[in-house]
Amino acid sequence: MAAGAWRPRGRRAAGGWAPCAALALGWALGWALGAVPPHRCRPDAALLPPPLRRLAGAALLRAAVPRLRGGWSPCQLYRYPPAAAAAAAAGTRPNGTGPCTRGWHYALPAAGLRSNLVTQWDLVCASRWKVPLDQTTHLLGWMLGSIAAGLACDRFGRRPAFVASLVLAVPLGLGVALAVDFVMVLVARLLFGAALAGAFLSLYVARLELCDPPHRLVVTMVAGFFWIAGELLLPGLAVLCRDWRVLQGAVTMILALLAACWWCPALLLESPRWLLATWQLERARKTLQALAESGSPSSNDGSCHQETLLAELESLSQGSPQPRYHAVCEIFSTRVIWKNGVILGFAAFIGSGIRHCFTRNLDPHLPHFFSSYFVLVGTEAAACLFVCLTAERFGRRAILLLCTVLTGISSLLLLALTQYLLDLIVLTLSVVGVTASHAVTMLSIFFASEVLPTVVRGAGLGLIVGASFLGKAAAPITAIPNSRGFFLHHVVFASFAILAVLSIMLLPESQGRSLPQSLQDGESQRRPPLFRRPPREDHLPLLAPHGIPHDYSRLAASTKRMLGSPAAPRET
Repeated sequence: MAAGAWRPRGRRAAGGWAPCAALALGWALGWALGAVPPHRCRPDAALLPPPLRRLAGAALLRAAVPRLRGGWSPCQLYRYPPAAAAAAAAGTRPNGTGPCTRGWHYALPAAGLRSNLVTQWDLVCASRWKVPLDQTTHLLGWMLGSIAAGLACDRFGRRPAFVASLVLAVPLGLGVALAVDFVMVLVARLLFGAALAGAFLSLYVARLELCDPPHRLVVTMVAGFFWIAGELLLPGLAVLCRDWRVLQGAVTMILALLAACWWCPALLLESPRWLLATWQLERARKTLQALAESGSPSSNDGSCHQETLLAELESLSQGSPQPRYHAVCEIFSTRVIWKNGVILGFAAFIGSGIRHCFTRNLDPHLPHFFSSYFVLVGTEAAACLFVCLTAERFGRRAILLLCTVLTGISSLLLLALTQYLLDLIVLTLSVVGVTASHAVTMLSIFFASEVLPTVVRGAGLGLIVGASFLGKAAAPITAIPNSRGFFLHHVVFASFAILAVLSIMLLPESQGRSLPQSLQDGESQRRPPLFRRPPREDHLPLLAPHGIPHDYSRLAASTKRMLGSPAAPRET
């Protein structure tokens, strides 16, 4: 294969992978903005008796701020009796404590920043509930954005939804950086998260539909590693920026550069699979012709296949059939597609929601932001590598079942035996549970993208990704101060994990199979035996290593033949 033939494929690969790092920066930004640094009350001399008001330094702190086992009290100041002025020399002691009156002193930097949302608006003590509120709002933005972008993908296309989401993310990101109060931050971060989710979902679907069956998993997991690389870059970027507004602006400028570069169609083509499935034949002809020309096959057989493909693509544009779009509500009228979507959405919800049950056990061992952050990102990388190495070898359903079992067992053991186990065993079970829950989430989303038909893949996958973000939103809610819901949260999600194990057995196997095109294709999927590998079907590659094979010409020809049929087009 000539070196020039790899350049278009290299551009398309970069177009499907590189944006994940920038989107991950926007996703992980909330952890740095909401990191709560160690803090204490500033001494208020007005609350001290007159003889003590002349104190300074450590003596003033001892007279004004209560001392706790772990350091100075973060939220209380001493209160002295009114008559203490006359008896101060006799060693009068405070008669109680009260809330801070002159603000707080913060031990900075926090997460590499000298200022963030917490220090900007003093989101501590009585206002500390606003931190989980901000995190929950941002996650709800990702959930709503996933659902909205999925609908847009199936109506307007994968590429327009991706570019529009990136363009919207730029002014919304600047709105976060320029926010003048906390309410404005909440609204701007809600919308900013929705825009990022739209870009993530549309890119995920477009990248998947440009791959043949043997390469779908690898291409998706490589994109996952780019996402992890973006998360690892955030702490270094935070140390460079130092201020939360500068950090938000830097991430927004990266997204602006991404939107400017990815405006070029060469980096991300519209999905020909979706164009053919919705009968947009003229656009499909142009896109497939661009793919065929960029293949540049060097052999005579390759040239013959390309000429045949181009001739059949030309015939596709004859006539002018109307595009046929499908609404997400059509999923509810199906049986198999609806069942698969509910099971995988439930699994994604469990995998995301149960993770907090494990990370809470890690907090005492990882008191610093960077240590806990890098451990969590490391478990995500381990899960991604595990799925990449096993799901193609043993099948999606078997690995999803294994990871769900590991998640459920780890959760049940911690729920019942934490107080009786050694700290090392608790730590090990927590790390295994976090890693397995990551694998459950990412494999559920990938599995769903393979079993949902092309005509509703965007909307269906948007609902499943939205379910995963809804599960993530449960963690900040249980972190609200004075909340007593953690135990109930753990019990419910552990029970759900066991139920998910039983439901996963009802799923079909998508390994080695072509993507279903129509609703009829999705309904024809059947559940194979768990430990028997399904037969491999014909490959329909768009990013194959040897150019565009004749299989796609058969897809084009079948599409042409079906134009005369009232039934929806189906892949052969």
